Amino acid sequence: MNIVQVYRIFPKESDCIAHIEQVRWKGDPVCPYCGSDRATAMPKEQRYHCNNCKTSFSATVKTIFHHTHLPLQKWFVALSLVLNAKKGIAARQLARDLEVNKDTAWYLAMRIRRAMQEDPAQRALLQGIVEADETYVGGKPRKGNSTTGGTHKRGRGTDKAPVIGIVERGGKVIVKVARRVDGRTLRQFIREHIDAEKTTVMTDEFAGYLRLATFVAHKSVNHKVQYVSGNIHTNTLEGFWSLLKRGMIGQYHKVSKRYLPRYLDEFSYRYNHRKSDDVFGLTLENALGVSRV
Repeated sequence: MNIVQVYRIFPKESDCIAHIEQVRWKGDPVCPYCGSDRATAMPKEQRYHCNNCKTSFSATVKTIFHHTHLPLQKWFVALSLVLNAKKGIAARQLARDLEVNKDTAWYLAMRIRRAMQEDPAQRALLQGIVEADETYVGGKPRKGNSTTGGTHKRGRGTDKAPVIGIVERGGKVIVKVARRVDGRTLRQFIREHIDAEKTTVMTDEFAGYLRLATFVAHKSVNHKVQYVSGNIHTNTLEGFWSLLKRGMIGQYHKVSKRYLPRYLDEFSYRYNHRKSDDVFGLTLENALGVSRV
């Protein structure tokens, strides 16, 4: 779904509402307040009246579109822009594209990111060859602006936020912000997201991975010597880190630690659904609280 398709398929507000109603209710409106299906249509208001709790409601109640004052067509355009931007889209650019102010654009983007969160309970365990690695996001740039050419420290011990991740080769990636990067944290994270009996974990030489062999097959490559040894490497995850950091630096410039998990959800969601034929429809279902069986 791109901008041209949005304007062609949903030319009017009524078309957007009708699509949301179909996706959410499949033709049978249900009151989001009491769960009753005894509803009467109010065509002029584009709402429904619940005959059980005597409340009026629309298809956007208790969704990311709730209480919005923007046309739903702009929401659909924003959704397509966020999903199609491989390295993300800045709030100011989104504001220019939608003809709204930057605060409104940021608000839209953050709500869309909420729809891009994946439920851990429905996440399948990774298996096969799985790569694990850690990186650091944000903080001061590596090169300082001093006339003496001083540099800021990189990696551990900086003000950057530690992020840990694992990726199944040819499959999905799982990332999260970590309070610290140590052996216990890494082992717990990896153990939670893999099928240990069907997995071989590839890592670098970091000491935090040394005890992985106690519960899963483990191979490592020493990056001080080489980056690839046969099929032992972490290049898949390194590629994802590169994509993430290019987006942070080139599009967002600066992301606070408070909102960093939302941005990680965005990048991992796009990566995990990169082969999907209908990521727009899937994300809209997430936004409406509809489970795809």
